[in-house]
Amino acid sequence: MFKKSHLLIASLLAVTAAYAAEPGKIGYQDTPIIPGTKWHVHDGERPQPRVVTPGKTFSHMAPAPSDATVLFDGKDLSKWESAKGGEAKWKVEDGYMEVAPKAGSIQTKEKFADFQLHIEFATPSKVVGDSQGRGNSGILMNGIYEVQVLDSYNNPTYPDGQAGGLYGQTPPLVNASKPPGEWQSYDIIFESPRWDKDGKIEKKAAVTVIHNGVVLHHRREYQGTTPHKRNGDYSKVHAPEMFIQLQDHNNPMRFRNIWIRSIGEYDKP
Repeated sequence: MFKKSHLLIASLLAVTAAYAAEPGKIGYQDTPIIPGTKWHVHDGERPQPRVVTPGKTFSHMAPAPSDATVLFDGKDLSKWESAKGGEAKWKVEDGYMEVAPKAGSIQTKEKFADFQLHIEFATPSKVVGDSQGRGNSGILMNGIYEVQVLDSYNNPTYPDGQAGGLYGQTPPLVNASKPPGEWQSYDIIFESPRWDKDGKIEKKAAVTVIHNGVVLHHRREYQGTTPHKRNGDYSKVHAPEMFIQLQDHNNPMRFRNIWIRSIGEYDKP
């Protein structure tokens, strides 16, 4: 009986390992096809971005330019509020903010249009979970256009949910993630969508994302909002000015050195 039990356990482990190793078993095949592609939303069979080892630092701890608004200087959350309203209740210590248990997502009190955003993050040094359950957060413009934050270091998941992905739409060009616990930088240039007077989308939202000095997207258009397991759209008309939201996904993610500045316009003072 002892030997049979061990053989059974070994067999189950082998089956589990084989299942996890199959790319098609990561993600979903019962979701809609993403317009303009042959892939399902969160499709595990979509090609995995190639891995690029970034330089040791890029814009890490970059001082804010003179015309920037500092959103977090490591001292307090005075520029932030709970996404549900009221005070932001994340933990602040040692120059960073950290997601507190059951505190919920937070967002900026101020709103911005067409901006350059600098933000640094660190996934937990102690690895718990895998795929989307490991070091998960997100940077969401107006709470609806997401740039994914995830521990994507040796962590297979569906490609449109990797670090730097436009969630549920476009995987990053490459995987430039650092190991768990190390500080990483995002430099995001976001162009807000615009609608005409009849509510028809006139200019889609577009984004450039640089992760640890490596370009993940260059003026890539969002197909719309970025919901889970569904295709988004531009049915909800809103102003160009939007808040920046940091997601609470039940992982103790850390953020620091956050600043934002308007892109501005050519030939205007």
